[in-house]
Amino acid sequence: MKLKLNIDSDCEKIEVQITAKEIDDEVNDIVRKLEKESLKTLVGFIEDEAVILEPIDIIRIYTSNNKILAETKDGEYKLRYRIYECEEKLNRNRFIRISQSELINLSMVKKFDFSITGTIRVVLKNGVSTFVSRRYVSTIRKVLGV
Repeated sequence: MKLKLNIDSDCEKIEVQITAKEIDDEVNDIVRKLEKESLKTLVGFIEDEAVILEPIDIIRIYTSNNKILAETKDGEYKLRYRIYECEEKLNRNRFIRISQSELINLSMVKKFDFSITGTIRVVLKNGVSTFVSRRYVSTIRKVLGV
C-alpha cells in the first residue's frame, strides 16, 4: 500500500481518495476504518431496548405506517429521528435520498435498473426492491455518473 498526502491551501474539507485496481478485502477494510472514524451512529429501538446502529450496517432508512425504520441485516429498528435528521447525521457519500421517505446505503445496492421510464428501480443486496421517485432521478444519475 502506498500513501500519498496532498496539502492544498484552498481545500475547505478533508478529502480521502482510494485508488485501487479492484475492490478487495484490503480496500473494504480501509473504507470500514475510515467510516467508523467519520460517521456518527444512530440509536434504534426494538420495543424498549435501545441499540447502537453503525452506519455501515444500515441497508436503508424509510418510513412505514408513520414510523421511521432502519433496516439492517439483523432486522428493523424504530428510529426517533426524522428522515432529514438521519440524512444530516450520515455520510452523504455513502447514504443518498431516493424519495421523500427513504435513504439508501449505496454500498448495499446490488443494482440500479433504468429500464422503467421515468424512474429507477433499486435492488438492494438483501433482495429488497425499491424505487427512486421522479424528483430524485437526476440526483441518482449524477451520483452514478450516468
